Amino acid sequence: MPRSVNVVAARARRKKMMKLAKGYWGRGKNVWTVAKNKIEKGLTYAYRDRKQKKREYRALWIQRINAGTREHGLSYSVFMGKLAQSGIELNRKVLADLAMNHPEAFKAIVDTVAK
Repeated sequence: MPRSVNVVAARARRKKMMKLAKGYWGRGKNVWTVAKNKIEKGLTYAYRDRKQKKREYRALWIQRINAGTREHGLSYSVFMGKLAQSGIELNRKVLADLAMNHPEAFKAIVDTVAK
């Protein structure tokens, strides 16, 4: 009896992976062994960078808030401490947006907190 291999499923599996390799440079788009390695590496980077993106945005928001508070004579850490004490529950994303795009609203918050 001849050896039975499920070529249909194997081809479907490879085809699914090769679809992910679309747009890769050189042999990375059409040679299975090269494409498989590039896809695995790419997915690893994608997973890692989804986490790093959150860190980078938080750092950016902190820098923007710090720049905004220093214009009004406070440091970031003092401002955030007083903000927590005053009971104002605005997150860093919103505060950074206010500091950049609505400086008068941000100044009102800083004045409220500084009292």
